[in-house]
Amino acid sequence: MEPQLRHAVADGVATVVIDHPAKRNAMTADMWRSLPPLLAALAADSAVRALVLTGAGDTFCAGADISSLRTEPARAQELAVRAEEALAAFPKPTLAAVRGYCVGGGCQLAAACDLRFADEGAVFAITPAKLGIVYPASTTRRLVALVGPSTAKYLLFSGESVDTGRALRSGLVDEVLPAGDLDARVKEFTRILASRSLLTQAAAKEFASVTAGSDGPDAGVAREAYWAGQMRGSGDTAEGVAAFLERRQPRFAWTPPPGPATPAAPAPRR
Repeated sequence: MEPQLRHAVADGVATVVIDHPAKRNAMTADMWRSLPPLLAALAADSAVRALVLTGAGDTFCAGADISSLRTEPARAQELAVRAEEALAAFPKPTLAAVRGYCVGGGCQLAAACDLRFADEGAVFAITPAKLGIVYPASTTRRLVALVGPSTAKYLLFSGESVDTGRALRSGLVDEVLPAGDLDARVKEFTRILASRSLLTQAAAKEFASVTAGSDGPDAGVAREAYWAGQMRGSGDTAEGVAAFLERRQPRFAWTPPPGPATPAAPAPRR
């Protein structure tokens, strides 16, 4: 079977599967290239309220297919960064479900997700120092924001792997599940995400991003005004309050406007 990104949508959750088992789900150039348009299509699908990224079989992703680095390392890195930034900018909650190896570009993708749940046997590593590659600035900043400067330097300087215990302590992972429990927990949690206000989630995602406020206080005020306008026009607040008082599940209706995920949001700096 050719290396590919498979996807399916069920119960409001899109699942994207990195499928290249012959090379531990390493990402080829074509796979990196295909991720942004796939994410754009899923973002535009009103049936999708959350997204799970995972790997086929017992491995999440062993990074970039090394054969692509031999001929055009800069181009391969550019494709990876574009895919990572498209994942980070996805306007709905994203969760990486990690088994086995989550290495190099695989860890880059996992870090670009909002949350990471891992099987207790998972292994994480970021390996550019083993290959003489300069890790991209935007990717490094995202890692630092996630795990802090010291752990980011440990991972980047050494290329050494860490287990789920250290990953959990550092913030690289949000939950660690016993063997066999990962799928059920991911399904349960994404069902919760899909039931919540997408308006709240999208605004919180933007405000919490590593680029939030990078263009100064005026940009921050403008973005808060934008989201306040979305809240006023959405009806989600009235629905949430009514559902609470009536002791029922809310039926939130807001979806992202057509076009960019968050119009006029600051562009990522590199």
